[in-house]
Amino acid sequence: MEDSRTPDTGSALPEAPFDENGPAEAPPLRVNRTRTGIQAKVVPDPEADLSDPRLYFNRELSHLQFNIRVLEQALDPSHPLLNRVMFLLIFSSNMDEFFEIRVAGLKHQLMLGNDDTGADGRLPRSILDEISQVAHAQVERQYQILNEQLIPALEEKGLRFRRRGDWSEAQANWVKDYFEEEIVPVISPIGLDPSHPFPRLVNKSLNFIVELEGKDAFGREGGLAILPAPRSLPRVIALPDALCAEGFNEYVFLSSMIHAHAQEVFPGMKVRGCYQFRLTRNADLAVDPEEVSDLATALRGELLARRYGSGVRLEVADNCPDDLAAFLLKQFELEEADLYRVHGPVNLTRMMAVLGDIDRPELSYRPFTPGVPKPLNKSGSLFDAISSQDILLHHPFQSFKPIEDLLAEAARDPAVLAIKQTLYRTGADSPIVSALVEAARNGKEVTVVIELRARFDEADNLTLASRLQEAGAIVIYGVMAYKTHAKMIHIVRREKGDLRYYAHLGTGNYHSKTAKLYTDYSLLTANPTLCEDVHKVFQQLSGMGQARQIETLLHAPFTLHPKMVEMIDREAKNAEKGKRGHLIIKCNSLTEPQLIRALYRASQAGVECDLIIRGMCCLRPGIPGISDNIRVRSVIGRFLEHTRVFYFHNGGKPEVWGSSADFMARNMFHRVETCFPFLDKKIAARVRKDLETYLVDNCQSWLLQSDGSYIKQEVGDSAPISVQETLLYAYATKA
Repeated sequence: MEDSRTPDTGSALPEAPFDENGPAEAPPLRVNRTRTGIQAKVVPDPEADLSDPRLYFNRELSHLQFNIRVLEQALDPSHPLLNRVMFLLIFSSNMDEFFEIRVAGLKHQLMLGNDDTGADGRLPRSILDEISQVAHAQVERQYQILNEQLIPALEEKGLRFRRRGDWSEAQANWVKDYFEEEIVPVISPIGLDPSHPFPRLVNKSLNFIVELEGKDAFGREGGLAILPAPRSLPRVIALPDALCAEGFNEYVFLSSMIHAHAQEVFPGMKVRGCYQFRLTRNADLAVDPEEVSDLATALRGELLARRYGSGVRLEVADNCPDDLAAFLLKQFELEEADLYRVHGPVNLTRMMAVLGDIDRPELSYRPFTPGVPKPLNKSGSLFDAISSQDILLHHPFQSFKPIEDLLAEAARDPAVLAIKQTLYRTGADSPIVSALVEAARNGKEVTVVIELRARFDEADNLTLASRLQEAGAIVIYGVMAYKTHAKMIHIVRREKGDLRYYAHLGTGNYHSKTAKLYTDYSLLTANPTLCEDVHKVFQQLSGMGQARQIETLLHAPFTLHPKMVEMIDREAKNAEKGKRGHLIIKCNSLTEPQLIRALYRASQAGVECDLIIRGMCCLRPGIPGISDNIRVRSVIGRFLEHTRVFYFHNGGKPEVWGSSADFMARNMFHRVETCFPFLDKKIAARVRKDLETYLVDNCQSWLLQSDGSYIKQEVGDSAPISVQETLLYAYATKA
């Protein structure tokens, strides 16, 4: 790895504890800070203001840092070559969404004149300026990695991307034929003049601005034209084998084809220049719960509007003249800071399609067979297996198929009377939905809570809702003001004349494809208390009334946040009494200020706080007297870390919890979430061991520093330990 330290996201803090009433320039503490000899114990400052903005990183800048850690994977030789390329393309996709949502939100805030700040105290303009500075540097670096490292490495392995100047005569002729047969019939050039104003271009679509010379058929003088690339065509096209060099698979970019033959689109005129560009728009949906009577209809309208939201970023080819770039900026009402000049295709995300078509298994991670727990390997009913004991699955190392099989069995089982399930992100061709459809057609009471507002999955979820309704299922869109993000299944079955409940609780979505890529836990249980609680949550979602008394589950937006604060504070109280205090929090993001302050209090009390935070982290670790007992690590690897699990030492009576929620305000206060205890001691111990393995990873782990930078853990003289590889070989049937 070229650089194991990502850029700062904030200024460094003083090493001495905060003292608002003390001298402006406190003398530095003259204590031993080396690894040799005795270390001075930092005494917590009871007067320290834990709301001080200097104690918090900015959320958006922390999010940007996560994207950079993903980009770093493209440089890591421990990943196979095609996976390195995939990480580079994922960085593009992540940055697209970052601009569509996060940057768009800040720009909207500026437009409204809203200077509200988060816990970090940063103003929107200041944040946007720093985002621009960091993003420009990293995008330039991304294309440098692509052009100088990955493309040459691919060529060494017989995979070549042919630029226009490198086409052989036979390849050029084939491209010409392809252009005439496949592109010309669907391409629509748009001349710019008073009767043809600048067109509305779809979000993230590939376009060309063309400089023309001469007169057209109507006598109009040449000027400028816009050439939108057909969205129906692939962005990278494989050349026929017969035209490829010996031992090579060769590809050409659609942008190169259009560029090479732009002249043919404007017959009789001279093309003086042709430059690709792409506009990123605000893609956040705005549905006012107080003004909507039909959520589904409102969303359908918003989905169309998303394609034409206000501009937030302009990408242009690096050879585009300044005057044309300025012209485009003016059309989209953007500033110079919003302009990104790129050395290569402006739409790298669309290159993902070609990776799936490359049949070179030696250049990707070796496939593996997910494991299945012993109780589920036996023939017979899954209900029998679950009724005898709780069963835990750890995806993707263990199979997601038992969840699908459980629903399929429930759909056919005459003893099953009712199925209730939440759906957030599921997939258009989901076996889960097929099982629910079958169950409804078989006369079972099927109730599905579909969250229509799952970002970028809204259209799929609207289609799923219609399919389920047509089959006779009851479809509920959740609670208008709260996204339903909980992952729950509840099954009612008649056994020996009595009704028995079964439940599934998970940390991830009911999505068979992402279950192969994301780390998540699934708990299958017939525990009466847990199942009754799941039943109550569904009752609350589908009906009306006061909050139900739930015994075991924690339930956002009601009990989850206060209980999490309480459990963190409990560790602090134990530490203050001289007992051991230890907690491990693993989630995707940590941004909620009250939870951060609780963790600061715990650290001050002497609690060892190990935080495994994949993405955004607004907590500042390593501040003497405040957060010196907090360690924050981010694990980035082959699989996307998605498990949300929490361990509390609890004075020697450990508690382990799984959850659908991150430590964010939106999860705690604005979503329906569940957090469930692992009541089985063997399962709880297993999850704790999984967490402890994350803490010893020295291959894919990045440690957050007090200045906001991340430093990648190095193996050094120690044996290399990859937590994901360890879990793969621990739980998969064949790794």
